[in-house]
Amino acid sequence: MPTVLLVGTFDTKGVEYTWLRDRIGELGCGVRAIDAGVGEPVGITPDVAHDEVAAAAGADVAGLRAAGDRGEAVRLMGEGAARIVERLIDEGRGDAVLAVGGSGGSSIAARAVRDLPLGVPKLLVSTMASGDVAPYVGAKDVTVMYSVVDIAGVNRVSERILGNAAAAIVGMAREYARPAPSERPTAPLVAASMFGVTTPAVEAARARLEELGYEVLVFHATGAGGRALESLAESGLLHGVLDLTTTELADELVGGVLSAGPDRLRAAGRRRLPQVVAPGALDMVNFGPKDTVPERFAERTLYEHNPTVTLMRTSATEMTELGEIVGQRLHDAAGPTALFWPLRGVSALDAEGMPFHDPAADQRCREAAHTALAGGDVEFIELDRHINDPAFAVAMADRLHMLIEKRGEGQ
Repeated sequence: MPTVLLVGTFDTKGVEYTWLRDRIGELGCGVRAIDAGVGEPVGITPDVAHDEVAAAAGADVAGLRAAGDRGEAVRLMGEGAARIVERLIDEGRGDAVLAVGGSGGSSIAARAVRDLPLGVPKLLVSTMASGDVAPYVGAKDVTVMYSVVDIAGVNRVSERILGNAAAAIVGMAREYARPAPSERPTAPLVAASMFGVTTPAVEAARARLEELGYEVLVFHATGAGGRALESLAESGLLHGVLDLTTTELADELVGGVLSAGPDRLRAAGRRRLPQVVAPGALDMVNFGPKDTVPERFAERTLYEHNPTVTLMRTSATEMTELGEIVGQRLHDAAGPTALFWPLRGVSALDAEGMPFHDPAADQRCREAAHTALAGGDVEFIELDRHINDPAFAVAMADRLHMLIEKRGEGQ
């Protein structure tokens, strides 16, 4: 029988967790209740008491109560819950995680599932779900459900929502616990980064890599996509990375809305993974609707991609900085690395005759990257092609295959 791990603060949400425990049992799943609250549980007897959760984080409940620091208590109980949950999943004593809560409970739940493998079902019912859920989701496959009403007892509205959550997590737990089919693909995994303006290139590269026997995971370079790619590279599941679209670096540098953070383009190098990189869509920074573009950029070249997305052409100065960033991060990589450069444009909007076509700015970026790579082992390959030319994409795919094969021979 599949088992759902209930993680929450049973001192403040004990009534709701009792209801969920009973409903999940009625639906035919086992339950393990993990108490991450510092007060005494109400209405539910936990399978993992809060003392054990606190101890897993090197703390004790009495000390947390005495300190009276709610923020620190939430942090430590989240750390402890994460270690308990990870252990239970690893031992085969849990098949899914369900949590309900407000801001504090959601923070604990987010920490509890952050380090779990992709594919392990993670469902959070939260009062915070109608706003920015990035702090709770991060780069993981967390399902978030808005509670609509506050989680303060079970009423005719919350009963419907909690009932849906119970049914959803039971279904996910059953699917996760189902034996994997023996015919599941075992092809080596490669990650690729894509944006709308580099889609033709990634599609051509993916087709070539699949022809060579790889399974390709494509990540949309929207900030969250880049973070997910970096997370997967750290996981050890990948054989290589085709990082054709590095546009998130531009948003991080200039202040756009699709930054993947300061660690973009680092994980593959740290993990010694073969990687082939291109400056895909470094010619643009992303903003929302046109009236949301900061006033300081009013005189810049803007392009309304659609009613909710406005793109801004990166300047020659910004392109120089981006070239330095790309070059330095690849120079520091510990694994086999190649940087491919398309001399005829880095995105669909950067082709000849298109609004972002600026060969001089692109050249500044290319020269800065080349300079930053000096003295290292990174291959720098210039091709007289546009980035979306199929020949450019296939050349990148073939080089990644070569680097992966070469690495395999050396192991």
